[in-house]
Amino acid sequence: MDFSVKAGALGNPDTGCVVVGIYEKRVLTRAAAALDEQGGGAISHVLKSGDHKGKPGETLLLHALPGIAAERVLLVGCGKEAEEIGTADYRKALTGACNALKGTGAKSAVFALTDLAVTGRDSALKVRDAALALGNALYLYEETKSEKSAQEDRPPLKKVAYVLDEEEVASGKRGLAEARALLAGLELTKRLANLPGNICTPSYLADQAKKLGHAHDTLDVTIVEEKEMEKLGMGALLSVAKGSRQPPRLIVVEYRGGKKKQKPVVLVGKGLTFDAGGISLKPAAAMDEMKYDMSGGAAVLGVMKALAELKLPINVTGVVPASENLPDGAANKPGDVVTSMSGQTIEILNTDAEGRLILCDALTYSRRFEPEVVVDIATLTGACVVALGKPASGLLGNDQTLVNALLSAGERSGDRAWQLPLWEEYQDQLKSPFADMANVGGREGGTITAACFLSRYTKDLKWAHLDIAATAWDSGANKGATGRPLPLLMQYLIDRAGERG
Repeated sequence: MDFSVKAGALGNPDTGCVVVGIYEKRVLTRAAAALDEQGGGAISHVLKSGDHKGKPGETLLLHALPGIAAERVLLVGCGKEAEEIGTADYRKALTGACNALKGTGAKSAVFALTDLAVTGRDSALKVRDAALALGNALYLYEETKSEKSAQEDRPPLKKVAYVLDEEEVASGKRGLAEARALLAGLELTKRLANLPGNICTPSYLADQAKKLGHAHDTLDVTIVEEKEMEKLGMGALLSVAKGSRQPPRLIVVEYRGGKKKQKPVVLVGKGLTFDAGGISLKPAAAMDEMKYDMSGGAAVLGVMKALAELKLPINVTGVVPASENLPDGAANKPGDVVTSMSGQTIEILNTDAEGRLILCDALTYSRRFEPEVVVDIATLTGACVVALGKPASGLLGNDQTLVNALLSAGERSGDRAWQLPLWEEYQDQLKSPFADMANVGGREGGTITAACFLSRYTKDLKWAHLDIAATAWDSGANKGATGRPLPLLMQYLIDRAGERG
């Protein structure tokens, strides 16, 4: 997609489609009023018919209006008229506009929604939001289909310009640069997560990381294989892989964009390429969606790609423990005791609580990078789905400054998280008579006790945990990876790099 910024007033652009906002009660935004004047009141005349109420995200497509050079005019509802519209209404307007636009034959478009004043959004964020909304609307997975969509069936849109005032252009261009990088990372994240488990195996994930390293000079990739894991004493990770014919991999991607001595941010992403639950077998219904259990790992690889594209002045290391969790004669059994890389022993009461087993060894391994902070990302607990639903990822951590920075990044990016408590009282649920800890703590507070388990491997580290079990993919008719929490993570890294100048 050819993205650009159009400076100054909207004017009367000669384009495939011009997108303007409409408030409730048929009130025109500044850009819509200017366009209406060019057309001799044609837009106002249409609105009087009552076909458009101005509700956030509501759209009405008009063709060949007199006096207007654009082939189409797309009216988009922005909610109640105000000096600033809310971020939620702005995103609804963008989503509605992009979904409507992709269904047209327009080859080019000019978006005037970005000239609206939006609460808490500067021009960079407004433009970035708009470009990401369009990229998400146009994303199409067809990799494993024998028949691809014909060219004529694909949206023909190739050029999009975003309208900003003259003084906002530099900020808008920065937002576009960020959007391009994020879209590249999101495309990789979604593709990896959407691939079926028979293709996207631990070895395949490792190969994709190697390709990423070959494509970018700023990325160094190391793959730790099974024999090396044994030497390192990664008994927890290896125990999960025992039931699979696919060998595990520990994928390490280092991005060096900052100063040589600058300590890195370490991102640890769960890479369970398929999770049947092991001996504690999952129910058959929706088990196909367990290919998404590597979404944390996919997001980490996507972040590394986005970092390389954006060239942020920061050092970041991605660590992805990759495995399958299947039932087999060699698989973990309830009651087994394994020894993690840290030397701590774990009684496995439920083999379906395997994500924390591969993460704990990866977290211990991450210490060798002397990280400034560590954030792990995992589709870890169904309890988080029940607690928070789809809007927010669960967030827990032992460093409130880090947690606050992630919460802020979630608000700015629209990829929100919600903090849950990590109180010492919850640790008692992990007590075991046969090992240092059990791998589950019962039904109560399942998301919290999972984080408590991980906290035992992050003492003296500044650490946070993102549970993305509810946010990493959508089910039903629109089944597919969302790419979350890549926007949150990238906003956190952008903010962090900005603080360092």
